[in-house]
Amino acid sequence: MLNLLRAPLSKVINPLGRSLANAGVTPDLVTIVGTIGATASALIFFTQGRFFTGTLLVTAFVMLDMVDGAVARAAGSTSRFGAVLDSSCDRIADSAVFGSLAWWFARNDHPQLLAASLLCLVLGSLTSYIKARAEGMGMTANVGIAERSERLIIVLVGTGLTGWPFDVPYAQAVALWLLVAASTITVAQRFSTVWKQAREISPSSGAPA
Repeated sequence: MLNLLRAPLSKVINPLGRSLANAGVTPDLVTIVGTIGATASALIFFTQGRFFTGTLLVTAFVMLDMVDGAVARAAGSTSRFGAVLDSSCDRIADSAVFGSLAWWFARNDHPQLLAASLLCLVLGSLTSYIKARAEGMGMTANVGIAERSERLIIVLVGTGLTGWPFDVPYAQAVALWLLVAASTITVAQRFSTVWKQAREISPSSGAPA
């Protein structure tokens, strides 16, 4: 979903990336600032039920996930550590979003939405783990209807439409349970993909057992 927006967004992000790189800003710094901002915004606003404000701030800081790549390309400073840092920070920000929502639901007696938030948190982490583990075993798992961008769009749209100033009935519940279903399908798709690849790898190929 987000890939459809990358071309128009790149017209803004790439010049910004070049400007930051020329100013001496590193991609790792952009990643860290984005993660701290998104995490703090979720923890401060979502736990208070201030969903619209929190959504705006989390979205703004999450967009830095595209800016750090532009800075890295402009500076020619892509690195393996940067890739690991970026993936790890993504998990931190995602956990803050769903964890903060779970905290709010637990404190305000919404057990169904609490369960949905926790399921989204677990399934999102599992989705990323399967891909990382597969790549470590020499395979790929780049499939699924709900990758990170889709998961964030769904939860942030549903959350942003809850409470002031919109308060669309059941928007948050629909978004969370839709995300649970989509994440479950994605996990199944990735397991299926890895299983098919594993069957094609012979023991003599040198792949780890």
